[in-house]
Amino acid sequence: MAEKERYVQIEGAEIKISNPEKVWFPEAGIRKWDFVLYCTRLAPYLLPYVKDRYLTTIRFPDGVNGESFYQKNAPSFRPDWVETRKEGNIEYILLNNVPTLIWLANLACLEFHISFHSAQKPVPTELVFDLDPTVSGFGKVVETAWLIKNVLDRLELKSVIKTSGATGLQIYVPIEPVYPYEQTRTIGEFVAHYLAEQHPKLVTVERQVKKRGDKVYIDYLQHWRSKTLIAPYSPRAVPEATISTPLEWSEVNENLSPKQWTFFTIFDRLKEKGDLFQPVLSPDRQRLDPILSFIKKHKM
Repeated sequence: MAEKERYVQIEGAEIKISNPEKVWFPEAGIRKWDFVLYCTRLAPYLLPYVKDRYLTTIRFPDGVNGESFYQKNAPSFRPDWVETRKEGNIEYILLNNVPTLIWLANLACLEFHISFHSAQKPVPTELVFDLDPTVSGFGKVVETAWLIKNVLDRLELKSVIKTSGATGLQIYVPIEPVYPYEQTRTIGEFVAHYLAEQHPKLVTVERQVKKRGDKVYIDYLQHWRSKTLIAPYSPRAVPEATISTPLEWSEVNENLSPKQWTFFTIFDRLKEKGDLFQPVLSPDRQRLDPILSFIKKHKM
């Protein structure tokens, strides 16, 4: 007979894990209990990047092959130690501690998406470029990522990169949190349109998928106050049980695949390389004034 529930004690909180033997990733052979244990191990890496961010989860009550739904509002039955913050009509969960992470894991939250700003200040802390391929194959995404890095290098802006864990790549530029979204989107739009004009067979800013052909879409519109992006080190609800994984730029090459890092491979990688995304947390932030002045001067 399958075990109906287990209880775990984490940081003084007791959390019930219901149906721990339920299989959530059939192809990978990962049960609910396995997922809970993996999330516990990921917590030291994931939590710094989701702290005080408005959280949107995707819940899969019957595992990755079942139905799913997005959840922004915190459930009314949440424990007292789950922190929340209201913005507009939504009371968001703040994923600020390990018990909250495990409680969410028990609710079949298989993905964690976060806002571009913190609950304390409604301005982005990074300039982010989200690269989305239109067709299978990863070579064009890699090529586009390097084009963006070259532009950022010329602007003397340091960047870090991660896999989405699904099909794309995401490039982050840590910035001083003083620029409103209107300004950061202006820069994203400028870079995206510039590359689409310079490399029309490779890059597109076309929103409609059916009109993109086989080009890579630079989604600068996703970078906005009410939108979210998959968090660094978040699991992804795909059969392989992948993880959104930070990279060294030297790894962004023809051998790269977003399916390389999963629950089965991420911990050896972290042991070897540590947290490659730490520049995003550094107090050494970057200014955007020169590029904003250039865009304004040339009316771009």
